Amino acid sequence: MKTVITFGTFDVFHVGHVKLLKRAAALGDTLIVGVSTDQLNFSKKGRFPVYSEQDRMQIINSLRFVNFCFPEESLEKKAEYITYYGADVLVMGDDWKGKFDQFNALCEVVYLPRTPSVSTTELIEIIKSEV
Repeated sequence: MKTVITFGTFDVFHVGHVKLLKRAAALGDTLIVGVSTDQLNFSKKGRFPVYSEQDRMQIINSLRFVNFCFPEESLEKKAEYITYYGADVLVMGDDWKGKFDQFNALCEVVYLPRTPSVSTTELIEIIKSEV
């Protein structure tokens, strides 16, 4: 059995999220997803997500190829999460390429290409400008 873990905010859920999670799931038998808490997102991006962490986790948990999701409370705990959940593979979008290589000692690190022309931040900006 191979366990895959990935992390993200998954705010304003879109097809790019679906494609990334589906490709991550295909790399193993179990997919575990860390969903950034509202507070973590605020500390990273200076704004709270559009959807609450409870709503975002409900969306992620509803996907048939996700086995489990949990609240990611701290970027500094990634090694703990990888170890705790027994992950064999860490998957991240290639916009993070090289930033998680230090975890190669714990598991295989894979960077998957992002879906072109789809970005939550851009979608939020477009929506805000339309209002």
